[in-house]
Amino acid sequence: MGAASLLEPPVVDEKLVEEPLIDELLVDESLFAEPLVEAVFCDEKLKKATIGKMGMVAFSLILMVGLAYIATQLSRDLSVVHTASVFPYLLLGLALLIALGFEFVNGFHDTANAVATVIYTNSLEPHVAVVYSGILNFIGVLLSSGAVAFTILHLFPSEMILKMDDGLGFAMIFALLLAAILWNLATWYGGLPTSSSHTLIGSIVGVVVVFHWMQGGSAAAGINWEPMKKVFEALLISPVVGFTMAGVLFLLFKLTAKDERLYTAPKGDTPPPLYIRALLILTCGGVSYAHGSNDGQKGMGLIMLILVGTMPTAYALNHAMGAGPVQEFVVSSTQLAGVLDKVAPQAAAVPDAESELKKFVTTKRYDPEVVVALRQTVIDVRNQAQAAGTLANVPQNMQTKMRGQMYLSGETLRLLTSGGLTGSASPKITAADAKVVASYQKDLDRSTQFIPSWVKVAVALALGLGTMIGWKRIVVTVGEKIGKTRMTYAQGASAQMVAMTTILAAGAYGLPVSTTHVLSSSVAGSMTANRSGLQWETIRNIATAWVLTLPAAALLSGSLFWLFNSLVK
Repeated sequence: MGAASLLEPPVVDEKLVEEPLIDELLVDESLFAEPLVEAVFCDEKLKKATIGKMGMVAFSLILMVGLAYIATQLSRDLSVVHTASVFPYLLLGLALLIALGFEFVNGFHDTANAVATVIYTNSLEPHVAVVYSGILNFIGVLLSSGAVAFTILHLFPSEMILKMDDGLGFAMIFALLLAAILWNLATWYGGLPTSSSHTLIGSIVGVVVVFHWMQGGSAAAGINWEPMKKVFEALLISPVVGFTMAGVLFLLFKLTAKDERLYTAPKGDTPPPLYIRALLILTCGGVSYAHGSNDGQKGMGLIMLILVGTMPTAYALNHAMGAGPVQEFVVSSTQLAGVLDKVAPQAAAVPDAESELKKFVTTKRYDPEVVVALRQTVIDVRNQAQAAGTLANVPQNMQTKMRGQMYLSGETLRLLTSGGLTGSASPKITAADAKVVASYQKDLDRSTQFIPSWVKVAVALALGLGTMIGWKRIVVTVGEKIGKTRMTYAQGASAQMVAMTTILAAGAYGLPVSTTHVLSSSVAGSMTANRSGLQWETIRNIATAWVLTLPAAALLSGSLFWLFNSLVK
C-alpha cells in the first residue's frame, strides 16, 4: 500500500450514517403494525435502562422508613381494638394487600405516561426520569386533600355503604379491586395506555349492578347517578381538553418562540436547549405530582371502606376530633334541629328513626316522617358526642352505630336539598337555613371523612414502587406509536403542561380523571397541530381499549362479586 493511500480517509457507506435512514423508518407504518414493537428511537437506551444502584438504595431507605412508620401508626390505632379472634386482622391484611396491589399496578401502568416525554426528548436519562417521577408521585399522594377519595365513595349507593361491615361488603371490595388489577395488567401487557380511573369506575358499576340484581331490584336504579354523572363528565371531557389545549399551546409556541430547535426531532442523544429542558423536567414532575395527588386518592377511599368494615372501633369515627371540634359539632347540631323544627313543627316521634332514614335514602320517596326521623337522629348523635367530649371517647360498642347515624343524616340532607324526590312535596329550605345545613354537613364530613397519615404513606409507597418497575411498555407506546414522527421539544412541553394543569384542576374540584387519557390525547393534539400525522392503527387500538375498559371491568367485577358472595353466604 502506497504512502498516498495511507493518507486518504477510509471509504464509508454514507447510507449507513445518514439521518434519512431514521426518516425512512418513521414513515414505514408497517414497523408499528406488530404488537409491542421495540423502540425505534430509544431502543438501546430503553433496553439498558435500570433504576440504578443509587436509585434503589434511596428508594429502599424510603421504603424501610415508610414501613416502620406504617407499622407504628397502625399498631397505635389498633390498640383500642379488643377482640379474641384473629380473623378480622387476617381479613384486614388481605384487603390492604389487594388495595395496595391496585395502586402498585396503577403506578407502573399510568405513570409511564409522565416520563415518556422527557425520555424521548433526551431531557432525562430513563432511570433518572423514573426515580424522579416516583418521588413526585410519592409527594403528590402525601399532600393530597382526600376530596377525590370521597368522590369515589359517593359512587356507591347508600344501602351498600351500610352493609360494608359484613361479608357482602368485603366481597364487593375484593371483587372490584381484583377486576381492576386484572384488566390493568392485561392492557399493560399489550402496551395499551388505558385508564386505571376508567377501570376502577367500571369495576364499581359492575358490583353495584350485580348487588341490586341480587336484591331483586332494578340494576340501573342502584347506581348513584348524580355523582356518577360528574365523574363520567370529567373522564369524557378531560381528553378533549387535553387534545384541544395541547394543540393550541403548540401553535402558541410556534408564534412566540422562533428557536427552530424546538420544532426539530432530537438528534441522537443530544439534549434540548437548557430553557426548554428545564421546562420539560419541571412539567414531568408536575404531571407525576398531579397523578399521585389524583390517582392515589382512589385507593385511599377504598382502603377507608376496608378499615371501617374490618376495624370499626378504630376507624368508624375520626379520633383526632378533640373537645373543640366536638363542641362546634354540638352547636351546629342544635342549630340544625331548630331548622327542622320549623319544617315539621310538633310532629309525633317516629318509633324507629334509623329504619325510616334507611328507607328514605334507598327509595328516595319523601314523606313528612323523614324530617321527624332526621331531627331525632341529629339530636341523638349530638347528645352522644356531647357526653363523650371527644369522638375517641365514644364507647366502642357505639362507634359503628354512631357513624351509621351520621352517614344517614348526611345522605338525607343531601337528598332533601338536591330535589328529584318522589312522594310528598319535599320541604322548602330558605337561604339562611341552607347555611345551617351546610355547616352541619361540614362537621359531619370532618367526623367521618378522614384519611390517617399512614394510609397516605402506604399508598404513596405502592404507587412510587410501581412507577419504578413496569414503565417501559407504556413509554414506548406514548413516545413512538401515537405520532408518525419523533416527538419534538415543543410538542413534549405542550403535552405535559396541559396534562399537568388539567389533572391538578380536576383534583382541586374533587374529580377523578385519567392521567393516561389526558396525556395521550395531549400528545395526539400536539402532533395534529404540527401536522406530523398520527398512527391510526395505534389510535384505534387505544380507542378500542378505552371503549372496552368500562364494560369489561364491569363484567369482570360483577362476576367476581357474584362468585365471592356465593362463597361467603
